[in-house]
Amino acid sequence: MRRIPFSPPDISQEEIDAVVDTLRSGWITTGPKTKEFERQIASFCGTNRAVCLQSATAAMEMTLRLLGVGEGDEVITSAYTYTASASVIHHVGAKLILVDTIPDSVQMDMEQVKNAITEKTKAIIPVDLGGIPCDYDTLFSIVEEKKELFQPNTDLQKAFGRVVIMADAAHSIGAIRDGKRSGSIADFSCFSFHAVKNLTTAEGGAVTWRVDAPVDDDNIYNEFMLLSLHGQNKDALAKNKAGSWEYDIIAPYFKCNMTDITAALGLAQLHRYESLLEERKVLYARYLERLEGTVVRVEQHLGDHCRSSMHLLLARVEGFGQDERNALICHMEENGVSCNVHYKPLPLLTAYKNLGFSIEDYPNAFAYFENEITLPLHTLMTIEDVDYVCDTLLSFVEQKHA
Repeated sequence: MRRIPFSPPDISQEEIDAVVDTLRSGWITTGPKTKEFERQIASFCGTNRAVCLQSATAAMEMTLRLLGVGEGDEVITSAYTYTASASVIHHVGAKLILVDTIPDSVQMDMEQVKNAITEKTKAIIPVDLGGIPCDYDTLFSIVEEKKELFQPNTDLQKAFGRVVIMADAAHSIGAIRDGKRSGSIADFSCFSFHAVKNLTTAEGGAVTWRVDAPVDDDNIYNEFMLLSLHGQNKDALAKNKAGSWEYDIIAPYFKCNMTDITAALGLAQLHRYESLLEERKVLYARYLERLEGTVVRVEQHLGDHCRSSMHLLLARVEGFGQDERNALICHMEENGVSCNVHYKPLPLLTAYKNLGFSIEDYPNAFAYFENEITLPLHTLMTIEDVDYVCDTLLSFVEQKHA
C-alpha cells in the first residue's frame, strides 16, 4: 500500500545548505538574508518593496494597523475561509462583516460585497483560496462605485480615498491574473510561507503593495518595520554598526519580524519555485484527466484570465453529504492517502457563533463545504501517486453511486 501524505514540505539539499550556512554565519535573527528575501519577493511579484514577517496573519494584522483600521470601522471578508482572514479584523477592534460565496464556488458573492459596504467600511479582504486569484477587477469597480460613502480617518486612508482591498493571498504566491502576479494586483497582498505552503519558510509570511498605490514606498516599509519590532526605530542589523547602539521606541507596538534562518530557507525555495509550480501543473493536469466525466468535480485552476498557484486540489463529490464525505476521508486514510477539508465555513465555528454569526445566513458556503474534499497535491508526488489517489477515491465513490 502506498503512503501519500497530504502536504509535506519539499526540502532539497539547497535549502539545507542555505540554513546551515546561516547558522554558521553568526547572524540568525533579522539581518542580511531577510533583507535579501524581501528584495527577491518584491522582484518576483513585480512590486517595489516587500516586508517579511512571522506569518501571513501578522502581515494582515499589521497592514490593518498601518491603515489605521480599528474600533468603529467595518471590514468585509468571506464566510468561506480560514479563521486568520477574519480573526485579524477582531484583533484590531473592527467589526467583522462576512459575505456568502456564489453558488458552487469558493469565491465571494460580489453583489453581497457591494451591498455590505457602508460609511464604516475601511477594507475588504478577498481570499485567493487554493491559490486561485479573486476577481479583483470587479472588486476595484465596486470600491470605486462606492467611494462616495468612504469616510477616511487617517492620512493613508485619505490617500486611497476609497475602501482598501487587502488580499489574503496566503495560498497564491506565483499565481497570475490578467498578466499580473499575485502580490501586485490588490492594494496590499499578504502571503503565507507556512510549512504546508507551496513555498515554505516553516513559519513566515510577507506583505507587498501595488506599485501604483498612493503611498511612499520607503515610508510604508519603515512603518511596517516599526509595527513588527516593538516600535523600535533600529533593528538588530542597524544597531550592529559601530557606535549605533542607541535607539528609540516610537510606540508600544508588536513583535513579529522574520529571522535570517527562515529567510535562508525561503531564498532557496524561491530559487526553485518556478520549477515547483510547473511540477504542480503536471500533477493537476493528471487529476483533471483522471476525474473528467466522473461525479468528482475539481476546482478550476487554469483559465483564460488566470493561472493559479495550484496550492490546493479542491474537489466535490456530487450527491454526497457530510457523512459520506467524512466516510470517504476515512476510506482514503485507511488506504494510505491523507486528505483534508478546506474549509469549515466560519459561522460553523464556535468563535464566530459567539460573535453572532449563523450558518443559515450563508447557504452557498455551507453547500460547498458539505461535500468538499481536498486531495493531496504536492511536488513529492508522482503521476503514479495521482493515479493511486484517483483509483482509491473512485472505487469508494462508484460503490456509493452503484
